[in-house]
Amino acid sequence: MTIRWCTFDCYGTLIDWEGGVTDALLPLFETPPDRDALAQEYIATEASIESGAYLPYREILDRAGAALLRKHGIDRPSPLPASLPRWVAFPEVPTALRALQTAGRRIAILSNVDRDLIATSIPKLGIAPDLVITAEDVGSYKPASGHWRRFAELSGASTADTVHVAASQYHDVVPAAALGYRTVFIDRHDEPLTTTPTRVLRDLSELPRTIAELE
Repeated sequence: MTIRWCTFDCYGTLIDWEGGVTDALLPLFETPPDRDALAQEYIATEASIESGAYLPYREILDRAGAALLRKHGIDRPSPLPASLPRWVAFPEVPTALRALQTAGRRIAILSNVDRDLIATSIPKLGIAPDLVITAEDVGSYKPASGHWRRFAELSGASTADTVHVAASQYHDVVPAAALGYRTVFIDRHDEPLTTTPTRVLRDLSELPRTIAELE
């Protein structure tokens, strides 16, 4: 069947989320920690807060950033909500997304953020997505299934004509596969596989060709 839709996680997949987070946090440390270790610590802290009652993502960024800093003895407000509009797209993303649209694919973004925050990132993608669904829209965070349920309602797409693309096994690959979607895992950090994605790519450079091969 023709693949009509490619759905994407945004932050970490299209936008350099870890780079944005660590760039914002590191200047607050008197002795800067290892960047990768700090990113992993933040990921775990944020996931813990997201697993509770729904809060706007701006509040998640505020609480998670402040909590991580406190663990390191730093009593400062979180710099993360104000930093998000400065987070940049990965270099290959605009070209890959334009190639997908040129090939007739429709693009949806399923993101764990607020509408006003993702609005600052979309202009960096080089394309206008056909559909954007945020945690604010569905009142929950991935890996909960709310984003995919809303996507199916709004697009009329099926699991057979859609492929989900993401850089998080926990937030995206596991729940998307459980719902029946084929998945492309963007493995930017050479992670051990804890899932069985349909394809694994280092970045989005080969994604247009990979999607064509999956038809």
